[in-house]
Amino acid sequence: MTAADTIRAYYDAFNAQDMERFLSLLTDDVAHDINQGDRQIGKETFAKFMDHMNRCYKETLTDMVIMTSEDGTRGAAEFIVNGEYLATDEGLPEANGQTYKLPAGAFFELKDGKVARISNYYSLPDWIRQVQG
Repeated sequence: MTAADTIRAYYDAFNAQDMERFLSLLTDDVAHDINQGDRQIGKETFAKFMDHMNRCYKETLTDMVIMTSEDGTRGAAEFIVNGEYLATDEGLPEANGQTYKLPAGAFFELKDGKVARISNYYSLPDWIRQVQG
């Protein structure tokens, strides 16, 4: 599988809500840089993060553009997050099923056909404006 194939499979699994497949594409020591947050390390920690996210948000990613380095060790993706805010997330506005559409991107390090690092970026102020109306 090429780097682009790995990134595509990662997002295909995300969109299908296939968390088993999604997590299988990560290294055990994956580094996850959360947008405007801390770096978390490890597949188990990432799985807990995703449990939380899936409880609070329902998201589908569209308009995907994937770019990779020539040696296949790095990649990036740009996409649109189409979401619904399901349950109030701590420190954020109250959820009541608001929808949002948000441009976002991610940077990847890849190792042995798996994601070793993902750094996600989007505008939190834009998201807050959308869910507050």
